[in-house]
Amino acid sequence: MVFQLEKVNEAIRRRVPPLTSLPLPRSVDRRILEKRWPVTELAPPPPGSGLKPVLGDAGAPLIGHSLDFMRYGPTFALRRFQLFGPVSWAYSLGQRMVTLGGPEATSIALINKDKAFSQGGWRALIDTFFHRGLMLLDFDEHMSHRRIMQQAFTRQRLTGYVDQMGPTLREGVGSWGEQDRPRLYWLLKQLTLDVATRVFMDQRSGQDADRINRAFVDSVRAATAIVRYPVPGTRWAAGVHGRKLLERYFADNIDRARRSEGDDLFSALCHARSEDGERFGDDDVINHMIFLMMAAHDTSTITSTAAAYYLAKHPEWQERARAESLALGDDVPDIEALERLETLDLVIKESLRLVAPVPSMVRTTVRDTEVLGHYLPAGTMVGISPLLNHYSTEHWTNPFDFDPERFAEPRREDKSHRFAWVPFGGGAHKCIGLHFGTLEVKALLHEMLRGYTWTVPQNYEVRWDHVSLPVPVDGLPVRLRRR
Repeated sequence: MVFQLEKVNEAIRRRVPPLTSLPLPRSVDRRILEKRWPVTELAPPPPGSGLKPVLGDAGAPLIGHSLDFMRYGPTFALRRFQLFGPVSWAYSLGQRMVTLGGPEATSIALINKDKAFSQGGWRALIDTFFHRGLMLLDFDEHMSHRRIMQQAFTRQRLTGYVDQMGPTLREGVGSWGEQDRPRLYWLLKQLTLDVATRVFMDQRSGQDADRINRAFVDSVRAATAIVRYPVPGTRWAAGVHGRKLLERYFADNIDRARRSEGDDLFSALCHARSEDGERFGDDDVINHMIFLMMAAHDTSTITSTAAAYYLAKHPEWQERARAESLALGDDVPDIEALERLETLDLVIKESLRLVAPVPSMVRTTVRDTEVLGHYLPAGTMVGISPLLNHYSTEHWTNPFDFDPERFAEPRREDKSHRFAWVPFGGGAHKCIGLHFGTLEVKALLHEMLRGYTWTVPQNYEVRWDHVSLPVPVDGLPVRLRRR
């Protein structure tokens, strides 16, 4: 009965956009975006420090700017950057948060030379749901866990993962058939879940996989809940329930994974050892699996959705990429074959620039520090915004245009600054699964290009829901035709 209710709720969610995405007259949206609130200082700088205060505003009473970012995403972030520059503060999700935008401000926090920025920001937002995931650990403990986990992402392991995901993707994409208006995001989300359950846990999709998927979705969305207490029926309560379900699932299966010598990620984490012989305990494996499943599943879905959208909008790029895929022949591609798909490389990189799967990277200052001459006291929540870097006119030519050639030689606009393009973060916490994720998206798009053409109406423009991670409000309806 509970499972059937979950299915009904999922069906409703696929058809009904969140309240923050409901259409409003342009004049109303413009009025909301241009609304000015009293500007104040985050905190007075220490006397004689020569530092400037961080300026910003609290926004609307109680809710602050939480709904503004959820509704307007990059547009709101760019508006704040124009008003206040690369360092500003706003009241959001129940607290004051400083936003760092632009490559220079980003580099200070991500390189973190003085260890002034901790992952405490992530812990404050998502620890309830992704407790002790790699991204939530700090300094020496983080490096210790990362050294062990790296053994699950070696070239040899990646080769095995690609060999496992290929048949799953071919079968899944091949089952779609011709459809007039499928919501492509949901097809891709199910497909990346199938890959995750196959490659991460050596299982096939089914009712258990559907429950796991629902638990991950609830956990991710709960991180941006305004009501941050498990009141029944709220997003937070759903996330707490989802976390418990995931813990039970992995705890029930960990003995099997430790006994096996499988090629799946679950087994790899159970057997991984650093050069010093360190290994994960059961709780570590469970925590890391929950976090990695979320990170890999959602970011791959978003990236493949964005890339598929731009390929639909720009059929000349779709045909160019298809020619390279067809040249590989009919075999399921191995890792070396995927790496030869240069056009998809360019398209994926440009899609990651325009639609960063993780729109903010959160930190907390553990001591008084400064960024570009602005004073940040200890205990300040900090959000690093890839969106602002990716749309910088100082580093990108016509940054709102889809132009994959900007990543090709000799232009290489991504080399304009080390942190101009940061979809995977940077520094010690740069995404450990970035190569896995790119290979998965490439393999998925390759199968789509072999089997189908897909289009959207010429005047169609996707609208992204920014409640948690960017998702197309309408699910991205396309016209899907077999070749």
